[in-house]
Amino acid sequence: MCRCLLVILSVDHEVPLSSFFIGWRTEGRAWRPGRPDMADGNGWQPPRPCEAYRAEWKLCRSARHFLHHYYVHGERPVCEQWRRDLASCRDWEERRSAEAQQSLCESERARVQAARKHILVWAPRQSPPPDWHLPLPQEKDE
Repeated sequence: MCRCLLVILSVDHEVPLSSFFIGWRTEGRAWRPGRPDMADGNGWQPPRPCEAYRAEWKLCRSARHFLHHYYVHGERPVCEQWRRDLASCRDWEERRSAEAQQSLCESERARVQAARKHILVWAPRQSPPPDWHLPLPQEKDE
């Protein structure tokens, strides 16, 4: 059986683990970018290890995350989806449940869609402004 491991480049307690989903490394094989083939029913692995879902759920319930989320968004963080994903992952590991597999796939798909809907606030510049070398207005007054 092939075991897949999630590769995390950096861990910062301010940023959830979901921000660092880079790819999968299969033991005994070369690096594969992205996630494993989810269409293959025999060798299917959850998109993340169950420990990652537990860590996200624990972080979501922490006082530090609560205060940060409340300050930024003005509402309490909703951690229920992480708990459901953890339960589905454990259900998959124990019983190979098709419902758990479907639930995890839909949850990850929804997370990817939510991350893609955010647009850039600032448009990147192609070149500097034409008067970038001139003194600033307050420097002209002096």
